Amino acid sequence: MKRVKVELFPREPGRKSELKRRRREGWLPVEIYGKGVENRHAWIRIKDFAELPHGEAFLIEAKLGDEVRVCQLKDIQFGWLGNNPIHIDLYDLTNVEEIEVEVPIEFVGTPAGVEAGGTFEPVMHTLTIKAPPANIPEKIVVDVSGLGLGEALHVRDIKPPEGCKILDNPEETVAVVYEPEEEAPQEEQAEQTEEGTQESS
Repeated sequence: MKRVKVELFPREPGRKSELKRRRREGWLPVEIYGKGVENRHAWIRIKDFAELPHGEAFLIEAKLGDEVRVCQLKDIQFGWLGNNPIHIDLYDLTNVEEIEVEVPIEFVGTPAGVEAGGTFEPVMHTLTIKAPPANIPEKIVVDVSGLGLGEALHVRDIKPPEGCKILDNPEETVAVVYEPEEEAPQEEQAEQTEEGTQESS
């Protein structure tokens, strides 16, 4: 699983006016907590937070002073505009044996049904898995080349990566290949066009 290094800086809890000032200066408050570990208050540069990966599973190696804590991005609080982060929670994984996380699905191969004229439609784009932090993959690769016309791939059909357990409902549909829509015969199309012309006149 990808790990991203981030530098944090110690923060002393203060007044709201201080928080607002620091945010205007390009900083976000961070709270680090976890099972059996000491809670820590910190700052992160907004530009560093903005550079974190999107759409993939990753862990954060948070350097705070002389220590490095491996964390999971647990929560992001946004302001009233809805797109401006104002606070971040990191969950320290030091004493955690397993975590739950959403991992992106990567579909590979061309379905047999598509080659026969069908349309491939992904329904799910991520899977929720439970695993030790070290075993979590960046993505789950799913080969869909065997899907024929009208066939669907379900969660139960996907083999979980080693050391991982998929938590989604086994009956959920992950992807489907729709059959092509039948085109009306040319004579029928001509009649429909002629009827439409007469109605409009």
